[in-house]
Amino acid sequence: MLRLNRREFNLGLLATGAAVLAAPALTGRALAARPVLIASLLGQNKPETKVWLKIRDFVEAKLPGRFAFNIVPNAALGGEKDVNEGLRLGAIQGSLSTVSALSAWAPESQLFDMPFLFRDADHVRATVASKPGDALKAKLEGEGFIVGDYVNYGARHLLAKEPLTRPGDVAGKRLRVIQSPLHATLWESFGAVPVGLPITETYNALATGVVDAMDLTKSAYAGFRLYEVVPDVIETGHIWASGAIIFAKPFWNGLTAEEQDVFRDAAIEGARHFNTLIVADEAASGEVAKTAGARFLAAEDREEWVAGARKVWAAYADKVGGMEAIEAVRVMG
Repeated sequence: MLRLNRREFNLGLLATGAAVLAAPALTGRALAARPVLIASLLGQNKPETKVWLKIRDFVEAKLPGRFAFNIVPNAALGGEKDVNEGLRLGAIQGSLSTVSALSAWAPESQLFDMPFLFRDADHVRATVASKPGDALKAKLEGEGFIVGDYVNYGARHLLAKEPLTRPGDVAGKRLRVIQSPLHATLWESFGAVPVGLPITETYNALATGVVDAMDLTKSAYAGFRLYEVVPDVIETGHIWASGAIIFAKPFWNGLTAEEQDVFRDAAIEGARHFNTLIVADEAASGEVAKTAGARFLAAEDREEWVAGARKVWAAYADKVGGMEAIEAVRVMG
């Protein structure tokens, strides 16, 4: 897997002057309250940011005046990996993260990234709400992340500059992947050349020919205006993108038991809100993309897509609890 240099994360700036980066940040009304810096990858109109407004308002209703949320949208604090590093150090107090990005600290999270494992959103929710989800929460807490609850970003689809509808079509293509070994292995199984890139660098990489294709959810596809550089959406639905509402452990440990309960309840309420918003946003995003010229194409030879992806199951089984764990998830729900 090729890796390109990513922008360095200036934790000193975050710790002392994050407000400089915050425009156009959304701030809570309490000025003397404890600051809560929140990082969002997308804009103010997307579920990734709106979920934090819900959480902020819930906390304010239960604990008026105690906390001042500073919600910084549009990846102004960096990409997922950068933000997660900031969370571990306590420079950022909260964010959403895909479980893919968390696999660097918890390889077990790759269970939720297994291609063609989940049937639908209900199947995903049943899994994260059961033993595998609880086990991942415990593992991530040991790595400095407190999981308030899980969210579902929707299914990932192949995005390209041409209709790569069959597995053989991606052979030799340079394909941007999320910075996760499992995702790289998946596309290598089809003969593609995976290139690990933060999402914040992807648009330019596609526009300049550094990469030829990528995969992403429909909501994020429109959110990052990627239809301008990869107009073909091949609806593979190969991975359901699970995510987590996470808080920094240093911040969490500074809360009282009462405050922890409120933040946990706020995250649960926020996750429900997010999962509702994302369904509507995905539909709206599809229309925005179509209006801009995007084409939505069916994936052909689906059995071959599934067969290639199943190789990933075998390759990563020992990292996620064995084939027994994968099979247990497959039949769940």
